[in-house]
Amino acid sequence: MAENFDIRIAYGLTEAEAAKLLKEVGYNELPSAKPRSAFAIAFEVVKEPMFLLLVAGGLVYFLLGDLQEALILMGSVLIVMGITFYQERKTERALEALRDLSSPRALVIRDGEQRRIAGRDVVPGDLIVLAEGDRVPADAVLLSCTNLSADESLLTGESVSVRKICSETDSPVMARPGGDDLPFIYSGSLVVQGQGAAVVRATGINTEIGKIGRALQQVKSEETALQKETNLLVRNLALLGLGLCLLVVVAYGLTRGDWLQGILAGITTAMAVLPEEFPVVLTVFLALGAWRISQNNVLTRRVPAVETLGSATVLCTDKTGTLTLNRMKVKKIFANGESVELDDGRDNLPEAIHEVVEFSILASQMDPFDPMEKAFKKLGEDYLAKTEHIHRDWELVREYPLSKKLLAMSRVWRSSSGNEFVIAAKGAPEAIAELCHIDPDRQKELSNNIQTMANEGMRVLGVAKASFQKIDLPDGQHDFEFEFLGLIGMEDPVRPGVPEAIKECYSAGIRVVMITGDYPGTAQAIARQIGLPTDKVITGPELAILSDQELQEKVRDICIFSRVVPEQKLRLVSALKANGEVVAMTGDGVNDAPALKAADIGIAMGGRGTDVARESSSLVLLDDDFSSIVKAIKSGRRIFDNIKKAMAYILAIHVPIAGISLIPVLLGWPLIFFPVHVVLLELIIDPACSIAFEAEPEEADVMDRPPRDPNAPLFSSHALGLSLLQGLSVLVIVMAVFTVSLYRGQGEAEARALTYTTLIFANLGLILANRSWTRTILETMSTPNPALWWVVGGALVFLAMAIYVPFLRELFSFAYLHFIDIAICFTAGIGSILWFEALKIFNGRNRDSDTLG
Repeated sequence: MAENFDIRIAYGLTEAEAAKLLKEVGYNELPSAKPRSAFAIAFEVVKEPMFLLLVAGGLVYFLLGDLQEALILMGSVLIVMGITFYQERKTERALEALRDLSSPRALVIRDGEQRRIAGRDVVPGDLIVLAEGDRVPADAVLLSCTNLSADESLLTGESVSVRKICSETDSPVMARPGGDDLPFIYSGSLVVQGQGAAVVRATGINTEIGKIGRALQQVKSEETALQKETNLLVRNLALLGLGLCLLVVVAYGLTRGDWLQGILAGITTAMAVLPEEFPVVLTVFLALGAWRISQNNVLTRRVPAVETLGSATVLCTDKTGTLTLNRMKVKKIFANGESVELDDGRDNLPEAIHEVVEFSILASQMDPFDPMEKAFKKLGEDYLAKTEHIHRDWELVREYPLSKKLLAMSRVWRSSSGNEFVIAAKGAPEAIAELCHIDPDRQKELSNNIQTMANEGMRVLGVAKASFQKIDLPDGQHDFEFEFLGLIGMEDPVRPGVPEAIKECYSAGIRVVMITGDYPGTAQAIARQIGLPTDKVITGPELAILSDQELQEKVRDICIFSRVVPEQKLRLVSALKANGEVVAMTGDGVNDAPALKAADIGIAMGGRGTDVARESSSLVLLDDDFSSIVKAIKSGRRIFDNIKKAMAYILAIHVPIAGISLIPVLLGWPLIFFPVHVVLLELIIDPACSIAFEAEPEEADVMDRPPRDPNAPLFSSHALGLSLLQGLSVLVIVMAVFTVSLYRGQGEAEARALTYTTLIFANLGLILANRSWTRTILETMSTPNPALWWVVGGALVFLAMAIYVPFLRELFSFAYLHFIDIAICFTAGIGSILWFEALKIFNGRNRDSDTLG
């Protein structure tokens, strides 16, 4: 090490120098994006057509004096504004999480003394001291280190820690994270073994983690297709309602000369046509859907993602910690000429491999932090705890760290008898073979076994032992006479349930793509275990030279991307989206955050995931169980199906309501509807569309059909036509009842009561018919939905009260109806939707899917 390095280690910066640098470069944290004020966010929310319509509906109710309905609508505005405000704050929270992660406490040397300071106060040029378990506070160059390894999986996605060396020059150029034998450490990474001292090169936004923060800040969330289409539909219907309202006012005023009654009729028409249920349906369905999904340990952070789940076509998943458990496990041991496969069901270990396990533990820390050393210790505790191979009473005398020239480390122990030293060595198989001076024939056998293990995705280590009688220990490991003991193959195990979950994804038409920072062999080995195609792999360097167009072509059929760096994950998600895919992306590391935010559905791991990943995602798996994603997708598909059913019903029922409000005005007949009649109808319609349809269970085939086309409209022309035809058929029947009763001289009040009762029965018929567009009402009766029967029962009770309670009968301008009148209304109302039931039978009762066209 150069002499000036020694001086730096001894003294570091002075406090005056550090204060000056802190003033020049700023704190070691990511800058806060200037948050918008609550007023600015609220203004952006209320200028949307959907929310303007809710406000307008509330004002109409205020003008009518119906304070309850007005408050309900205004309350809906506040709820939706709150949800949107929550979404807008996500970027700020993600950046705050990055700041927290990138600013741990730091041990620095200033004025020649060690002192613990806040990570945000670290400046370039600071000398930081690191030990096992420390979080690195800034990007730095190692000036000295002993057996130092760091876990950089948050930045690279690599499942194993990387070995570090000290810098041989005063001012090396910082390289990208990842790979062994680099003298650089990075902010946010974790020291898993050894200790060292380093000089800080970059802080805050200039670190590798800061670059991710900049990318995250630039990614914008997009509206879902359903949100865009619903906004357009609501706007068009609002304009139609406004036009009809003006038409009714003008027509009534000109033909009858009563402009005040004309305004009242116009308001009634507006109330009948204004589709305030559409935003209510979206809000209620998605909010309740988020609650239902939470029962499966999936937390919803961005509510529209609940609906988008149903259209996901590609699921991009990280390997480390997502498909795997992110902890090392001994899988295979080669010793004494034989390979032993280890599994969880084994009762004991063969005697031939006891010594390999024994010395792998002796070559490790007694209380290890490194994942591999933890795996050795666990293996010993599970199988050798009560044998002579565990030496808790031995004394550690010396440690020989690994170096760039010899990728092996040794630990020297004095036995309890004190008669001799025992040396345990572990490291790269080639280095251990070199220490043991293995002959060429045995070296060839070892190479074959090493290659076999590596092809199975294992990380392979060699283990050796030696003994020493002299008191003075040698300076290097080569001075011992080592005996080769064996090879240990380790893997990061696949999470339980992942293969089954991926199989279900494929049956649902969802392609699974693995994006990892690990090597191709490791990625392919995991892919084979979980059922992904392994014939094609693209590495990060290969991806880097592809143009955007070439990448879009490649991502159509390749399922494994290895050695990928953070910016490339974001690029892959963008390429898939450019191909028209609806992308769900899982991840748990800082390196996943931009891709999680850019994806249509970002899914973070809640247990092992970082705050940054969770804050950038749409969904969080609270139990880190990959199979929970499948349950969430299933719920998403059910929710979208039910949204379509509810909206089809809303369109259908508004046709007769609008027609009944408009036709009498244009033909000079007595008015059928007053505002109070529409209010009562809304008491039925609102719970029907927002509660009864939301509670509909999923169809049996919901996970056996392909994802819906993300470019397909909410309603196809076929579905829209059928919805309108349902409404027209009800309108024809209801107007026929009114016309016949009016011209038979039964009186205006009785005609109104008959017409309204018929509409209520027809309305209930529409609710039952729209539960399924392929199964008849009788067939759907076997599908439980308690909320539906509360709605039906409540509607009938309200109707009976309006007809038979004198005060209410007078309020509604009804006449008393007899049993025969009710029977006629029931027959007419149900008869209005019989043609739709006949159409279902004609199209086939046993159709595989239950969609709306």
